[in-house]
Amino acid sequence: MGDLENDHIVEVPTFFLCPISLEIMKDPVTLSTGITYDRDSIEKWLFSQKNDVCPVTKQVVVDIELTPNHTLRRFIQSWCTLNASSGIERFPTPRMPISKTQILKLLKDSKSPQLQINSLKRLKTIVMESEKNKRLVESVGAADHLASIILRNVNNINVTSSSPAGEVSGVDGFDEALSILYHLKLSPTGLKSLFGKTGDFVEALTSVMQHAASLESRTYAVMLLKSMFDVAEPMQVTSLSPRFFEELVRILVDQISQKATKAALKLLINVCPWGRNRIKGAEAGAVPVLIDTLLDCTEKRIPEMAIVVLDQLCQCAEGRADLLKHGGGLAVVSKKIFRVSPVASERAVRILYSVAMFSGNSHVVQEMLQVGAVQKLLLVLQVECGSKMKEKTREILKMHSRVWKKSPCIPMNLISSYPS
Repeated sequence: MGDLENDHIVEVPTFFLCPISLEIMKDPVTLSTGITYDRDSIEKWLFSQKNDVCPVTKQVVVDIELTPNHTLRRFIQSWCTLNASSGIERFPTPRMPISKTQILKLLKDSKSPQLQINSLKRLKTIVMESEKNKRLVESVGAADHLASIILRNVNNINVTSSSPAGEVSGVDGFDEALSILYHLKLSPTGLKSLFGKTGDFVEALTSVMQHAASLESRTYAVMLLKSMFDVAEPMQVTSLSPRFFEELVRILVDQISQKATKAALKLLINVCPWGRNRIKGAEAGAVPVLIDTLLDCTEKRIPEMAIVVLDQLCQCAEGRADLLKHGGGLAVVSKKIFRVSPVASERAVRILYSVAMFSGNSHVVQEMLQVGAVQKLLLVLQVECGSKMKEKTREILKMHSRVWKKSPCIPMNLISSYPS
C-alpha cells in the first residue's frame, strides 16, 4: 500500500491480513480453532458456502460462535491512524453481533406469556438478518423450543364456532414460532430432530394445514413438512396417517400460494412410493385434484410435478380408477406429452402404460383412441426422446394393436408393425 505521489510504500503487518481475503481485517474474529479471520470472510466461508472446516487448520468447526478479537482490532485501528498521511483510512469500530447469551435470554423470555410475543418477534428479526444468525440460533437448541410452543398451542387450541369454517385463531406466539422455525432453514440433523420419538410434530403440522386461519401459517407448515421429509427415515414415511394426505390435497385445492402448492406436490413425490402411501393418496382424492391442476395451470413446474405424482398414484388400482372416472383424465395426460418437459413426457407415457396394462378393458382402449392418446404414442416413436419412453410406447401399442389397427384415424403401416 502507498501514496503514489510520493512513492512512499507502507508495509502492512502480515498478522493484520485475513487468511481468506488477504486484506486488512476490519472486524477480526477468532474461530474455535484459534485462527483469526475477518468476520465477513469467515461468515461467508462457513454459512454462505456451507463449509464446516477451518480454512487454515482444516479442523472441523464444532462451535460456530465467532469471538471478536478486540485487541487485534485496536492494533489495526491505531496503525491506520498512524499511517493516515499515507492515505490509509481508519476502520470504524464494528457493531457488536448477536451472541448466544442474548439468544438464550430471548428463548427464556419467550416462556413467559407476558414476554412471549415481543421475544419471538425479536428472535425472528435476528434469524432474518443472516445465515450466520440462523446457524447460531439453531446451535443453542431453539428448534426444540419453538416446536414445543407449536405443539403446546396445537394441543390446547379451541376451535370456536365463531371462526370461519371451524378455523382457529392464532394463540400466543404460535404463528411467530412457526414462522421462525421455517425461516431457520434447519440443517438435516435439526430437521430430523423435529420428528422426535412419537411423530407428534408431524401431526401438529398436519393440524396447522387443516385449521390455521392464517394462509401464511398453512404455507409454512407444508413447506416445513416438505423439508422434514427430505431427510426422513423410512419408518417415518410409512407411518403417515390418511389425514396427512387429506390435508395435502386440501392445500392443492385451496391454491393458497404457489410455494405451498409446489411444497405439497414435492412432499407427495417423496412419500408416495413408500408402503401404502399411494393408496392413502388416492383415497384422499388426490387424483382428480391433480388432473384439474393439469387442466388449469400454465406454469410449467407445477404440471411437471403433478404428472410425477399422478404417475405414482396410477401404480395402484385406486389411482387408475380415479383417473378413468375423470372425464378429462386420459385426455389431459396425453395432451401433456411434449408440452411440459422431458420428465413430464416420460411420466405421462408411464401413466398410459399403467392404464393400458392393468386397466385396459375395451371401453378404456376405445377412449384412448378417441382422446388422441394413440396418435400421441405414435408420435413418440417418430421424434427424438428417451429410449425408456420409446420402449414403454412400443409395449402399449403391442398390447392393443388388434383394436387400434381397425381405426381409420390410425395409419395402417404404423400400427401393423405391432402384432397383437
